[in-house]
Amino acid sequence: MGNAMADHWIENHKRDSWRRQAKASGYRARSAFKLKQIQAKFELMRQGDVVLDVGCHPGGWAQVAVEEVGDTGTVIGIDLEPCQPVDGAQLMVGDITDPLTQERIVKELEQRQVNAVVSDISPDITGKWDVDQAVAMTLVAKVFDFALPLLCSGGWFVTKLFQGVGVEELIEAVKPHFSQVRRFSPEASRNSSSEVYLICRNHTPWKAKSISILDRYENAVNKIPGGDETVEEVEATPTNFRVRRKKAD
Repeated sequence: MGNAMADHWIENHKRDSWRRQAKASGYRARSAFKLKQIQAKFELMRQGDVVLDVGCHPGGWAQVAVEEVGDTGTVIGIDLEPCQPVDGAQLMVGDITDPLTQERIVKELEQRQVNAVVSDISPDITGKWDVDQAVAMTLVAKVFDFALPLLCSGGWFVTKLFQGVGVEELIEAVKPHFSQVRRFSPEASRNSSSEVYLICRNHTPWKAKSISILDRYENAVNKIPGGDETVEEVEATPTNFRVRRKKAD
């Protein structure tokens, strides 16, 4: 067995193992263990907390969040894809970047501040790596801009990223808002994946400037060599951010 085949077999074996564990534990997806491992290391959710779960389909992260915050806590989930109900969570269907959806979330919070934002969101994949990466990073920045004003002082923000162009610029844009920003790869993540989670600890709203994360990120990306080059005779087309359906694996 060659090295590539051996690595592929090991990866599939690990994935099947997490999938079996998820099924045996009553979780809807293997991805639940990613949040469980993040929680075990960082303890971002506590009893009574208010948690916003962005990109919540199929519901595995909401299940974990409900376990951690208990009966006195609140879990609000949002995804474009309808989700089977999760006991103890309020799951909503909508686009997190849509102002109407944002209004619904704010109304559901009933003026409570959020203690932790957990986001496993991904855009639809076109197969064009540079386009997909740009859209994914912009989407994450938009989630930050919406959720940061709702996040309490000392709150946590955890979001999935894909390693590539723009990651360092996004981290620099986010750093002023938190005491610590670091990357973390849960064991349950696929080894061959560029997937990584950004762990933002201790929200410090009084320290950050008013400029948005998206603006700060785009300004930094435009300074990358070639990042601010314009292509002539290209007609701009409107785009809608879509959340990629996550398979219940």
